[in-house]
Amino acid sequence: MIGELTDHLWQSTVFAVAAAVTTMAFRRNRANVRYWLWLSASFKFLVPFWLLMSLGSRLDWAPTMQKIAAAPAISFTMMQMSEPFTAALPLAPPPRGTHDWIVIAILCVWVCGFSAVALMRWRSWRFIRRTIFCSTPLNIPASVEIRSSPGLLEPGVVGLFRPILLLPAGIVQRLTPGQLDAVIAHELCHVRRRDNLTAAIHMIAEALFWFHPLVWWIGARLVEERERACDEAVLSLGSKPHDYAEGILNVCKSYLESPLSCVSGVTGSDLKRRIQAILTGRVACELTFAKKAALAVAAVAAIGAPVAIGIMNGERIQAQSEPPIPKFEVASVKPCAAFRKVTPRDWSPGTLHSQCTTVQRLIQQAFGLFANGHMDQGSSLVVSGGPVWTTSDLYEIEGKAEGSQTHSMMNGPMLQRLLEDRFKLKVHRETRQIPVYALKVAEGGPKLQPFQGTCTPRDFDKPPSDADCGTARGWGSTINLKAATMADLCAGFSVLLDRHVLDETGIRGRFNMHLDLSAESRALLNRPRALPAVSDPTVPAPPPVLFSAAKIAMRKLGLNLESTKGPSAFLLIDHVERPSGS
Repeated sequence: MIGELTDHLWQSTVFAVAAAVTTMAFRRNRANVRYWLWLSASFKFLVPFWLLMSLGSRLDWAPTMQKIAAAPAISFTMMQMSEPFTAALPLAPPPRGTHDWIVIAILCVWVCGFSAVALMRWRSWRFIRRTIFCSTPLNIPASVEIRSSPGLLEPGVVGLFRPILLLPAGIVQRLTPGQLDAVIAHELCHVRRRDNLTAAIHMIAEALFWFHPLVWWIGARLVEERERACDEAVLSLGSKPHDYAEGILNVCKSYLESPLSCVSGVTGSDLKRRIQAILTGRVACELTFAKKAALAVAAVAAIGAPVAIGIMNGERIQAQSEPPIPKFEVASVKPCAAFRKVTPRDWSPGTLHSQCTTVQRLIQQAFGLFANGHMDQGSSLVVSGGPVWTTSDLYEIEGKAEGSQTHSMMNGPMLQRLLEDRFKLKVHRETRQIPVYALKVAEGGPKLQPFQGTCTPRDFDKPPSDADCGTARGWGSTINLKAATMADLCAGFSVLLDRHVLDETGIRGRFNMHLDLSAESRALLNRPRALPAVSDPTVPAPPPVLFSAAKIAMRKLGLNLESTKGPSAFLLIDHVERPSGS
């Protein structure tokens, strides 16, 4: 935490110094230009570079940034700017336990300073609130409400979004009409410029970074330039310089300055310099095209450089964290006529022999069951969309991988690339609420037989073995599971039934399970079943006979199968083509 704060402080300090140097180049121009330069330095304390870099790392502008990165000098400079300042300091680590005390001590000091600043501001604001409460409306036409306030507080604008102009009682008798008009014009200029809002934002920076003297110096410069900007605006409206200057001096003689910078008054800043500037009637120079272009480039660089660094770092981190997916050296895609079972030769290392199946099931296998290069038996991915032939035409894929690749990698990420290459597949993901089955504990509690002994986690690069955990025999009229978890049971019935089965039992551990289905269900299971057509899974269907049989079988285990709704991942086919060749 200290390191990140240190980085932010030195970056904000350098930015403020750069803004100060820039204001010197615009000293003969209007004060409004310098005001916005100082305000940008204030905003920098509230917006750390890492925030813009984080935004950039989430943008997908890789092609553009690759062109920028092609220039070595630009790339090296930008990367050096993004390096943490504290990382370059060869500091010895503090003794164990010391670091925590240092952090606590610094935090306590900061809280004390922040509380003191906030308390002073709160007390000043209470005084302003009392003044507003005691004020009365004045019948003076203006773009904002004007009220007369008791006491000796100078004329000022109160409020951030619905401003009110407070004039001290008796000011009409103390100022001539010309002087009063100039003072009111000055305050209305503050309203148009939203000076109270920007001052309040800087007050937040002062409270958070009360320990940094540069923040307070920026605050003084903001007040100075905003008052000079309003002076220039009042004179440009036609007010006489002598009346305006005398009006300000009379206010200074009779009234007190506002205690808060977010209550814009008329007497702030260096009064002597302001009066001299008003009486001399100097007209500030307008910005030339070159200066306008320089300001525009500086503004774009201040925001664009951190975002660009974030994009480049994001691409670099992504390239480092995601190793390239291997390809098949040789792969063939052939149409076939009927399903076939996987034979032992299909388990040869580094080779893929898919069963004769549909494109839809290949997609579900590649993007769901083996999506991350590891088998996820609980995958509930639903493939939807695409032409009808993706659920009717059968294909067989054989491939030889580069090097020794696992079957999970070949059936997952590598098969994804093959489908995208040969079938021109394009997909996108969504999450929807669809009908599902929930497996819960029935009344009376579970009646499960705990597994005694040891088993070997399933290695999907080898043929199944009786020593594997979660082995299943049957999935027909009689189902036997050995060393199976509730997740294994749900995964098996998700294939057997028409919906995905969610585990809501909360039961942990492995069990031996035996399930007998009814005679009617056995006939359904033993009958050849056609592949389901692509339909809308979000439309509930009546529970089939298999569901009723599974529900009866689950009750014997002290479990209950219920029809409900739950979230499911959808993979929608945007584009797919028949393979042009094998």
